[in-house]
Amino acid sequence: MEDPTTAPSGGSGAMPERGAAVLSRRRFLQAVGTSGAGAATVTITSEATAQATATVTAPPPAAAATGYPVTLKVNGTSHRLTVQANAVLLDTLRDQLHLTGTKKGCDHGQCGACTLIVNGVTVNSCLSVTVMHDGDEITTVEGLSHDGQLHPVQQAFWDHDAYQCGYCTAGQVMSAIGILQDKRVPADEAAVREAMSGNICRCGAYKNIVAAIQDARGKIGRS
Repeated sequence: MEDPTTAPSGGSGAMPERGAAVLSRRRFLQAVGTSGAGAATVTITSEATAQATATVTAPPPAAAATGYPVTLKVNGTSHRLTVQANAVLLDTLRDQLHLTGTKKGCDHGQCGACTLIVNGVTVNSCLSVTVMHDGDEITTVEGLSHDGQLHPVQQAFWDHDAYQCGYCTAGQVMSAIGILQDKRVPADEAAVREAMSGNICRCGAYKNIVAAIQDARGKIGRS
């Protein structure tokens, strides 16, 4: 009687070793189809489980939707605001407090048009995240004049015609005040030009700007 586990005799092919199983084409396809379906089932089930887990364990933070509370003391007045985590100080001042004297220029911290004074130090407000300034004292160009009198630097800019289109003027004035308050900056014109190099005037009024700063120096008690 012929052994069903071995190939029939008389064939042209080589005789397989005795005991080797003969796998028919049908049985091979059945086996592959079954294993493929199982793998697909495992994959689909795993993905569904992962999505369900993500939905349950990672809900969006409530603060991200409603914003974060901050208090800004701007030009001597405290403001309680709610801002998004990525809101920059420049946009908060312009859009929420409507202090539009501070200008948005390059929006990359390269032109100085958005310069403010925060806790006595000049900063580029387009690069400052609002939530980092909770409780800080901020001065904008709107807070410089008092009782109808211009700040000495503002008056000097007016007297020396230190502007043309005026778009950069607020930032120039704020940087100038910061320089005159900083004891580390020498009083000579070369030092002033270097210290003001972060403020761009596309109209080219640099000579008059320096003259205005030097004139204001004496008026605010700096020698």
